[in-house]
Amino acid sequence: MLFNAENILLIGSVLLFVSIVVSKTGYRFGVPTLLVFLLVGMFFGSDGLGLQFHNAGEAQFIGMVALSIILFSGGMDTKFAEIRPVLPQGILLSTVGVLLTTLFTGLFIYWISGFKHVSITMSLITAMLLAATMSSTDSASVFNILRSQSMNLKHNLRPMLELESGSNDPMAYMLTIVLIQFINSSGMGFMDILGSFCIQFIVGGASGFLLGKLAILILNKLNLNNQSLYPILLLSFIFFIFTVTDLCKGNGYLAVYIAGIMVGNNRITNRKEISTFMNGMTWLFQIIMFLTLGLLVNPHEMLNIAVPALLIGIFMIVFARPLSVLICLLPFKKMNFSSRIFVSWVGLRGAVPIIFATYPVVANIPDSNQIFNIVFFITILSLVIQGTTISWIDRKSVV
Repeated sequence: MLFNAENILLIGSVLLFVSIVVSKTGYRFGVPTLLVFLLVGMFFGSDGLGLQFHNAGEAQFIGMVALSIILFSGGMDTKFAEIRPVLPQGILLSTVGVLLTTLFTGLFIYWISGFKHVSITMSLITAMLLAATMSSTDSASVFNILRSQSMNLKHNLRPMLELESGSNDPMAYMLTIVLIQFINSSGMGFMDILGSFCIQFIVGGASGFLLGKLAILILNKLNLNNQSLYPILLLSFIFFIFTVTDLCKGNGYLAVYIAGIMVGNNRITNRKEISTFMNGMTWLFQIIMFLTLGLLVNPHEMLNIAVPALLIGIFMIVFARPLSVLICLLPFKKMNFSSRIFVSWVGLRGAVPIIFATYPVVANIPDSNQIFNIVFFITILSLVIQGTTISWIDRKSVV
């Protein structure tokens, strides 16, 4: 069945209803809620009940809108007083940690791609692109699991993990875009790559700070007769901040996250109504995003890459992520070893890597469908292994 103007509301309402009802059962058995949404999308998709959705560009757009809202909302809930003590750790994990994860995983993918029983053959740059799409922890998954499961985390671990997951998506996005440009341009100079990184960071950071301040000013100064319009006004600002930053060659995801922190840590009018609205929108777009990505994938295609994807996924969970975390946290002697292990384990992959994996598909990069299927497989693997055991690891570790 194809989506059209007549049936999209019916199908959409059924998908939302089933997702919410099934998520209650999943929560009871310790299954991450977002994994349930992803599986519902797959169940209704082309290999399940037959809903046909194969437009990677539309999925990318939905993911971009959803991620903007999720990151802004996550920024609003991030209290600067809480993240100040862990700011160096969070910044290192979200920048150097992402680079190291990409490097370790990319080299591993390139190494195994020539093995006899591994059904992939990739050049080094394509292997690095695959690794880059998966290099960040998923903000939606981390925010959702840390806030929905009652975990008594000490040593400022929760704000550190939320800061990392909110701020490392922009780094992974930049790596993905730069590597795609490198492949399509048949090579870029080192200074071009460095310049692109600097522009995206500087413009994204400055735009988020300045436009966040502007949003606060307008929210407080604009006297609207209907209080229900304030949350909608802020929603328009989120999209404005993302698109203006992107047009200025900055990183839109970094900008909306910083703007969210600015709005969340300043006095604004109608805060309660705005927070309630943003929480509802965040949940709605998380469901829509995971459902869309579940519908987009063809599960039977993942069987062909199951062996390499399993090897890569286990390597990332057991070696690449822990090694990157341990290296980044070396300067911080006061953090105990069990806390470092816990941070290593909260390396959840989710919708963000899948969204980033649509960029090679849209750009017609060689082996892009293979990249997408491998990322999807590893996302499910990560949510199943790490997502279902975080509470257990928390109880076993003295953190």
